[in-house]
Amino acid sequence: MSQAEQCIELARQAMSKAYVPYSNFQVGAVIETAEGELFSGCNVENASYPEGTCAEAGAIAAMVMGGGQRIKQIYVMGAGELLVSPCGGCRQRIREFSDGLTLIHICSPEKGIRKTLSMDQLLPYSFGPSNLL
Repeated sequence: MSQAEQCIELARQAMSKAYVPYSNFQVGAVIETAEGELFSGCNVENASYPEGTCAEAGAIAAMVMGGGQRIKQIYVMGAGELLVSPCGGCRQRIREFSDGLTLIHICSPEKGIRKTLSMDQLLPYSFGPSNLL
């Protein structure tokens, strides 16, 4: 199994564990760090909707807890005909741990990778850590 196939399967598994009693919209995410480590997350809702946590935020938190600091690529998986890309807040969260060349793979459970974008394509003219130096 290739690294991409493994990440897609992990994203599928993460998606299946999402806690979404309000929207019923499951999302899974998997991060591959620059060192090749993998971290996953799923979206988690609560009764104070929309104060839930996105899958990407969960994967980033897992990465940071695991000692990771740099996202090489991230796989985001959701169902439906339209692309399920990271929300605005998650785009900024991903940017914090990436650079313009970091890859964002937008996936579906049935089709795998549907579109791949660089961070610069997903969030052009972004504000990041280098702006504060």
